[in-house]
Amino acid sequence: MRRKNRQRTFEHVEVVDAGAKGKAVGKAPDGRVIFLSNAVPGDVVDVLTTKKRKAYFEGKATKFHTLSDKRTEPKCEHFGVCGGCKWQHMGYEHQLYFKQKEVENNLLRIGDLELPAIIPILGSQKQYFYRNKMEFSFSSSRWLTEEEIKSEEEIPDRNALGFHIPGMWDKILDIEQCHLQQDPSNAIRKEIKKFAVKNGLSFYNPRQQEGLLRTLMLRTASTGEIMVLLQFFEDTKDQRELLLGHIQQSFPEITSLLYVVNQKSNDTIYDQEVICFSGRDHIFEEMEGLQFKINAKSFYQTNSSQAYELYKITRDFAGLTGDELVYDLYTGTGTIAQFVAKGAKKVIGVESVPEAISDAKANAKHNNISNVDFYVGDMKNVFNKDFIAQHGSPDVVITDPPRDGMHKLVVEQLLQAAPDKIVYVSCNSATQARDLALMKEDYKVTKVQPVDMFPQTFHVENVVLLERRV
Repeated sequence: MRRKNRQRTFEHVEVVDAGAKGKAVGKAPDGRVIFLSNAVPGDVVDVLTTKKRKAYFEGKATKFHTLSDKRTEPKCEHFGVCGGCKWQHMGYEHQLYFKQKEVENNLLRIGDLELPAIIPILGSQKQYFYRNKMEFSFSSSRWLTEEEIKSEEEIPDRNALGFHIPGMWDKILDIEQCHLQQDPSNAIRKEIKKFAVKNGLSFYNPRQQEGLLRTLMLRTASTGEIMVLLQFFEDTKDQRELLLGHIQQSFPEITSLLYVVNQKSNDTIYDQEVICFSGRDHIFEEMEGLQFKINAKSFYQTNSSQAYELYKITRDFAGLTGDELVYDLYTGTGTIAQFVAKGAKKVIGVESVPEAISDAKANAKHNNISNVDFYVGDMKNVFNKDFIAQHGSPDVVITDPPRDGMHKLVVEQLLQAAPDKIVYVSCNSATQARDLALMKEDYKVTKVQPVDMFPQTFHVENVVLLERRV
């Protein structure tokens, strides 16, 4: 029989660091690490453990003896229940410190790399209301607060429009005010819920697989354009058009009002037909005069203003003179490829998602960029010696892979292609460090620049310049 994890209490634990996934780090009396979900470095706390492993504990601070000077008052009333902004209780300058430290530690410990002086992390000018895309879920059985549960009173209103409780696929926290997306995001969401409740429109129940209203997606662009997409489970035309008509009338500034009828068990829309109720089926994002068409299924960096800074750093690291053949691996919708194109002889973008490549080609045509070509396919299969023989040996490679990093076959092909420079953009410095370790015999790290794309969270982007050893 498996032994049950017995909870233990440790008193007066000093929280000394911030670790992986935003957890605070303390030390148990026996020297084992304790990962805490609700503390800040500098706190002194009593801890109740929730999990025990060979090398560490997981736990929760139950009593605070000393509060850290790194603490700040969270702005959001939902902090601590909603899992979206885990670091709101830490001052922004301290968030930046721990993000830069994580990048440096990963490159040194995982990559075992020789590093130049790391350029200080670039913080975000907007620390709130910086996201251009938000997704909310409807529920007919909302998450109850501790106070509501303790009151033992009957709660007639169980409808919610908000976020999933972390780790619970069927529990939705009703959100009053979210500090992540600029207006009119909150106003649109609240009006939709108010109108739905007033008119008896049913909210989705994932366990029962019933209800009209399923999800809401809001996109806001730096151009001022707005996209709203409602996902319906039940195909009830009268009720659907009643709500969509009200949204159109209440918010005439909406550029693109869309809907999906999705009766699958999951709520992904990528295999669903998106129908335009009013306006265009897309909005435009803009950067240095370039326009990028964003539809409901498009990927675009979630922090528009900070994406611009990230792309400028990437272009600066590439150091293009106008004579280079550039490969942009994992190009997505081709934003980086088009952003650097004016400084290159030619740019070749490769991406595995066909819809993204279609967007990339359409955007390049819209922007009158003629020196970019885009190709679709699994990177480890497409990016091979035949591809390079056909398109030419790259002088510079820009690579921006997903969180898992690059497949080892892609790394091997990169080494065989032997470009003079590789600019590696990553949202996960641990997998980035792993990949860089595979290239360190042939390439030297000459620049490192962390970029904070997501204030109030533990996520950090990192840009590394590799130059071929001679």
